[in-house]
Parts: sequence; structure tokens; C-alpha cells
Amino acid sequence: MKNLKAVVANWKMNHLRADVEAFCARFSAGYKQKEGVAAGIAPPFPYLELVGNKLIPAGVLLFAQNGLDKPKGAYTGEVSMAQLKDVGCYGVILGHSERRQYYGETEATLAPKIVAARENNLLPLLCIGESLAQRESNETLEVISRQLAILSQVGQGDIWIAYEPVWAIGTGRVATPAQVEEVHVFIRSETIRLLGKAGDEIPILYGGSVTPDNFPELLKTKDVGGGLVGGASLDPEKFRQLVLQTQE
Repeated sequence: MKNLKAVVANWKMNHLRADVEAFCARFSAGYKQKEGVAAGIAPPFPYLELVGNKLIPAGVLLFAQNGLDKPKGAYTGEVSMAQLKDVGCYGVILGHSERRQYYGETEATLAPKIVAARENNLLPLLCIGESLAQRESNETLEVISRQLAILSQVGQGDIWIAYEPVWAIGTGRVATPAQVEEVHVFIRSETIRLLGKAGDEIPILYGGSVTPDNFPELLKTKDVGGGLVGGASLDPEKFRQLVLQTQE
């Protein structure tokens, strides 16, 4: 999968039904699937099936923004991996910095989620990244190494990784190509160290204020296999442009 490129839209807690329907209509009107490039969308839970019904037939991959490792039971407010698969999800975003920051997610809670996702034939999209304080203290690679250690716990299996420096998410600040390359090359070395040859096949996406203006240069950066996009993905024209840039 190393040669696969992907761009995934993370809508977070945005859009209502009318917005979703308008997005799907406008995006699908100009989208053409291309071999070797995957386009995915992670809408809020209430709109998973709506997006899936409209865009899966066009070849768009449906992602959830989170999921629980328990198969079923008295877990009010949670959604199981089996339920995500049941509504058509291809994958699930896990460990996003906002989940870590606001809901206390850690490697200890994420490991069973990765396992549960795989057991339900869902692709885990694992997010990692450092805070501004950690970068300014030259702890970036240490933090990344600590977050990637989870791979040795869950073992080999399909997974995508998204590097999202926390200080660049939604701030308008973008890591320089040199900063991105340093971390992505390090991530690649760690995945190979932890998983052997299989670690060389994992797509590594970049996220953090990605826009059509900065994405082409990021795509040229070593070991950058696409993007996990927030704000720009809410606009169907911008997201389609990002997909087209990935297909070039």
C-alpha cells in the first residue's frame, strides 16, 4: 500500500443534512476515481449513511471519526466498530489530537480500538503529532516514537498513519516541507523498526491546515502519502481540488 496516495476529509462536528446533501451533489459532479489514489470522507455519525449512500457508489471511502472497542452493550453515547461497518464504513479515524486532548485518549485506550477495528474489517487511521510546547522543547521525535510504540502492541495488519502537528491544526500555521519531511522520514524508520518489511508499506498522510495552496508542495515531500484535511474539506470544490492534486 506504500504507493497508494490518499486524501481524507475530517468534517469533525460540522454540517447539517442540507449541507451534506449539497456537498455530495457538488463533489460527485466533478469527481472521477483514479487507480492508486483514495478519497475518503469522515462525516459526523448522524450523516454516515447519507454520505455513504451518495458517495460510496462513486468510489469514495467512508470513514468514521471514532469508534469503541466493545462489540455491544451498555455504553451510552458510543458506537461500536461493528455498527460502523454495518452502515458502510471503510475505516475509522483513531487518536485524533482533539480526542486525546478533550477526551483523554491514550495509547492504552487506542490499542484495543485498533484491534477491534481490524476484527471488523475496518481500516484504522491512526493520528499522531506533537504540541507546540513539545516542538519548541525539541521533543517532537520522542513524542512520535512514543505514540508509534502502539504498533508493537497491535502487530501487523492494515493501518494508515496521519501525522498532524497539533500546533498546525486549524491554526493556519503549516509545518514547512523540511519539518514535515524530517518527521515523515522518522515515522517511516519507526514503522519499519517496529513492524519489519510491513512497516514500509504503510501510507503516511499529513494533516494540519492543509489547503489547495500548500498541498502540492507537501505531496512532493518524501514519505508524504496524502493528507488528512479539516477545514478545507468542508468545501466540496476545495476538497475536489485536493483530490485532483493527489491524482496528478
